[in-house]
Amino acid sequence: MGRPVTLFTGQWADLPLEVMAKKAAEWGYDGLELACWGDHMDVVQAAKDPKYVSKQLKILEKNGLKCWAISNHLAGQLVCDLNNDGRSDIFAPKNLAGDAKGQHKWAIEQMKLTAKAAQNLGVKVVNGFTGSSIWHLLYSFPPVSAQMVEAGFADFAAKWNPILDVFGKCGVKFALEVHPTEIAYDIVTAERALEAIGKRKEFGFNFDPSHLHWQMVNPVTFIEAFPDRIYHSHMKDAIVTLDGRSGILSSHLDFGKPGRGWDFRSLGRGGVNFEEIIRALNRVGYTGPLSVEWEDSGMDREHGAAEACQFVRKTDFKPSAIKFDKQMDNR
Repeated sequence: MGRPVTLFTGQWADLPLEVMAKKAAEWGYDGLELACWGDHMDVVQAAKDPKYVSKQLKILEKNGLKCWAISNHLAGQLVCDLNNDGRSDIFAPKNLAGDAKGQHKWAIEQMKLTAKAAQNLGVKVVNGFTGSSIWHLLYSFPPVSAQMVEAGFADFAAKWNPILDVFGKCGVKFALEVHPTEIAYDIVTAERALEAIGKRKEFGFNFDPSHLHWQMVNPVTFIEAFPDRIYHSHMKDAIVTLDGRSGILSSHLDFGKPGRGWDFRSLGRGGVNFEEIIRALNRVGYTGPLSVEWEDSGMDREHGAAEACQFVRKTDFKPSAIKFDKQMDNR
């Protein structure tokens, strides 16, 4: 049997966990990667109330599902994102709308509670975002100094080290989904983020090939660059759709709109080479779940989620335990 196949519930938070778990079981999943929004995982309750934890786990157990990771991308984004505006208001409590400092403070506390919630659930990995105070400086005009960039990584370390201290005490690891708008969005910035926090073991990566693929970063190269830091793995596809008219930055067009330079696709229908990703994960000894993060604006999500589960099962395989040509040695 290969690695467990799970479904990230972030794109399904409009459904009650009872409904979501039943559907995922029918589609053939082994478990759920619970999002910390909707009613799937309330980190405040999970950090403090054993009865709540038991209730959520029983919903999974009733459907034959397990949980290997929870994810708190939304609160994590607000830890370092200095451009808190109307977009980020939707991630935080309504009473903090327009209050950037209040949102930062709330987000930091939420991430600490998420570590405790994971501990109480018996989960060893929390996936999420970090936010970034320097993402808006991506294009160096007006001119961006090296000191400004360095200050951004220092800000990340100052805000996340106290959070990671709590993760360490709880015996839980934080896995950043390397992604545009985060402190790390490719291999170079991922290396720099690790350096900024002294390479502490509590911090690693939720490998997601889709965000690397459209940036033209080789996902296999990412795995090989961080063989001991792949704490979790998303399975998600993307496609580059450059047509000579649009650019890779997507032209302010929403997902699914014609003319974008790239888009997400259901697994196996984009440009990501999952065969080579499985081989690379085998080489680095990754045995954790393969978690489907399903996004495709052009496909019914239930059809896509069911199809994606079968795609992952078909694509995954164990590494060889023998040398195949050893059998030819007659000595």
